[in-house]
Amino acid sequence: MIRVTNLVKEHGAHRILNGLTVEFPRGKVTGVVGPSGSGKSTLLRCINGLEPFQAGEVAVGDVRLVGGGTPPRATLVQLRRRVGMVFQSFNLFPHMTVLGNVMSGPVHALGRPAAEAEATAKRLLDRVGLADKAAAKPAQLSGGQQQRVAIARALAVNPAAILFDEPTSALDPRMAAEVMRVIDDLADDEQLQTTMVIVTHDIPALKRVADTLVVLDRGTVAYAGEPAGAPPGYLD
Repeated sequence: MIRVTNLVKEHGAHRILNGLTVEFPRGKVTGVVGPSGSGKSTLLRCINGLEPFQAGEVAVGDVRLVGGGTPPRATLVQLRRRVGMVFQSFNLFPHMTVLGNVMSGPVHALGRPAAEAEATAKRLLDRVGLADKAAAKPAQLSGGQQQRVAIARALAVNPAAILFDEPTSALDPRMAAEVMRVIDDLADDEQLQTTMVIVTHDIPALKRVADTLVVLDRGTVAYAGEPAGAPPGYLD
């Protein structure tokens, strides 16, 4: 589903991703772990076209990003229709209601009729346990509730893949557990068939939901395979 080949990402003289190559299988849940500064979040942002990179290639299905330049807008639009992203800081639109946030992707990115988008948004809000918050603004919600809205918003465009960038790190343990229950539910849904990539320090959650594990270290892949085979220390 997602193939990253020889990816090089630099900030000034600092090389964050150093010729990284990795694949994320279709319909599987992959956990990405590694020390701080190993390039985990940068990798997700490169996959989703949020950061240009100096060399290498990212392929999401038949959409390709090539290093060394800015991708054409048409390519980025195709990519965003295939890949949803859930950020650590939620990134909801503060002026919109919860319902409006979840509807925004289908209406503005996919051109869906408002009535159709509203029906989809209400169904997804019910799925994440927030049907009663449709008319609320993000500022009226807890952090855990905002993150669940962000997950519903990512699902609303029916993406082939969802990237989760530290989805629980800004939350207290109770709110983090609320969000992970939603992610667990998605991971267990055999009909969904969505590729999920989760960058997180929540090791118990990864042990529970991840089909495969990728360990990054100094901008390269130190391990990729089943969680049970991970090098000592990464999943302790």
